[in-house]
Amino acid sequence: MSEIVTIALLGQPNSGKSTLFNALTGLRQHVGNWPGKTVEKKDGSFSHNGKIYDIVDLPGSYSLSANSDEEVITRDFIASGRADVVCILADSSQLERSLFMTADYAGITVPSFLVLNMADVAREKGKNIDVNVIEKNLGIPVILFSANDKKGYEPFYKALERAVTDKSIIDASSLEQEYAGINGYNEIKEMVPDGLISGYSPMWIAIKALENDPVVIEKLKTGLDPEKTEKIDSFRKSVQGAVEAGGAKFAWIDSVLSGAVNEKNENITLSKLDRIYTNKTWGKPAVVLTILIGLILSFIPALPLMGVGMGIAALKAPIGEWLISAGCPDILIAIINSVIIQSFAYIFQMLGFVFGVTLVFGLLEEIGIMARVSYVFDNTMGKLGLQGKSVMPFLVSFGCTMGGAAGSRVIENWGQKVLTIALAWAVPCGAAWSVVPMLSTLFFGPGAVLVIVAILLTMILHMWITAKIFGRNLITQENRYGMIMEMPPYHKPKWGALLRYVLGRTKDTFIRVTRVVLVVCTVFWLLSYSFVSGSDPILYKIGMAIEPVTKIFGLNWKLFMAFVASSIGKEGALGVISALFNGGNFYGAFSDAMSGGAVAADLNNTLLTNVTKPEALAFIFAITFNMPCVVALAATYQEIHSVKWTAKIAIYYTLGALVLAAVVYHIGILIW
Repeated sequence: MSEIVTIALLGQPNSGKSTLFNALTGLRQHVGNWPGKTVEKKDGSFSHNGKIYDIVDLPGSYSLSANSDEEVITRDFIASGRADVVCILADSSQLERSLFMTADYAGITVPSFLVLNMADVAREKGKNIDVNVIEKNLGIPVILFSANDKKGYEPFYKALERAVTDKSIIDASSLEQEYAGINGYNEIKEMVPDGLISGYSPMWIAIKALENDPVVIEKLKTGLDPEKTEKIDSFRKSVQGAVEAGGAKFAWIDSVLSGAVNEKNENITLSKLDRIYTNKTWGKPAVVLTILIGLILSFIPALPLMGVGMGIAALKAPIGEWLISAGCPDILIAIINSVIIQSFAYIFQMLGFVFGVTLVFGLLEEIGIMARVSYVFDNTMGKLGLQGKSVMPFLVSFGCTMGGAAGSRVIENWGQKVLTIALAWAVPCGAAWSVVPMLSTLFFGPGAVLVIVAILLTMILHMWITAKIFGRNLITQENRYGMIMEMPPYHKPKWGALLRYVLGRTKDTFIRVTRVVLVVCTVFWLLSYSFVSGSDPILYKIGMAIEPVTKIFGLNWKLFMAFVASSIGKEGALGVISALFNGGNFYGAFSDAMSGGAVAADLNNTLLTNVTKPEALAFIFAITFNMPCVVALAATYQEIHSVKWTAKIAIYYTLGALVLAAVVYHIGILIW
């Protein structure tokens, strides 16, 4: 049996950690959540020289202080002993800053090795790095490396094998000399016994105590007698621990790099792109334009898979006819056509867009554009408790909410990702804009402009209220502050690594989304199908029974059924209205709705005859702010990996749409 070695990847955001993880694992990776935590977990495996390596991509963070769930998870996993070796990544093009994680790691007793990634970028900047000097100073294997060069991985494998065999631990003696100059450090270290916190040396614990690390302080209080903890508290209060510890770490980094880095003395100037992106006037418009162009380009790689979906949908008619000629029961034909074929038509059309969005925006992430998006919009998004990258899913959602949900995967923090998707649901998608202007113009003529403006203003208010409601449970106070980040240099993309990542995520999406779409489509089919000839389906009975309640929202039972259909697809709402108001078959109306809706030629007259202006206004707002569609629901689950939060968002939007409908309906009664 092959030996299994577990590797943990540790590094700051934009250090190339994800590129390395994707290149090593390919399609052998899994995405979920850490047990009991709302933080994304990525793990995978690869084999080399007869050994199997399990690899865990730890959440990206700038330090190992307990300021967020991500940092606590990272520390706990490393100290738990589940990792045989830790691979620390640093950006070799800006070593002075990116080695801070290495300095923060020093004092942890789990074996490690250092990968100075982005060597190609460092060379382009004129930097010459002598890894032998750095390796000698650190006492662990150190390599100069480019994660996006799949042909150059042999040095990585050799460093990994050395670290596992030698169980190399960072030599922190010179760092401790820097710490010794901080008032109270030596005294606290003397009070900390070996093994007080498994995996951490007394040096590491002492400096974290001075940095006021809440988890470490709590451990000290439970592990030491009160007299010692009082002394530690007095030292903590007498110094600016975090500031002095940071200074000591940077001084140590300078000593580690002394004689190891030679670079051309060049004036640092912003690139032409950065002069645009960081401009106070043109920065935001440039970012918005970049994202919109990215959205448009996403359709190019998406079209083949979307075409497969449309091709599957087109099979319904010939397969239905063949099954009828073969004498199959009606119920079997309905299951095959309205559930199985229609579900996979949805899935492949959605899958195409997921593939396109992941490819295009993954490319923007890899070359460094998404870091600029975060920088430009960070202050604006910060008012909602989000980061700058959240603007991208919002803009993409004007085209397709599912694409907005898929685009949220560039957001590292799980809580911010969930809140971003929850807010993106408030953005009317392209399907909504294909229905709403038509209905508004039909009922309100020139006043349709006012309806559209009211919808956009409601969207902004909806997002603000939703951020207040969901943000309290999703975003910690620490994550509400602006980002402290250094924009990474632009990179040339490596298409092989990118495509492996995109195919892996698309495969994972297909598996997860298939379950959701099949379940939802099956439920709607069961509710709308008449199992006994001549009897009314369950959904019809429900609609008639609750009509006294739905009229409060300005929706009679037929409009309410169309509202329900809009949660499958916005275009389907018109198909249901068309069939029901013209005396059509209820099941046929819902089946057509799931396929996109078949609309009668005289729909305009039908609506004007049967629907009042207040009811029309209520219906427009109800379908606009209802759950976007079944594929958006599935994409949300795919990205956040939480049934509970997916259900919360869906229920919130369904009920919220009805509340909005009730409000505008009663306003409409006062006007008309």
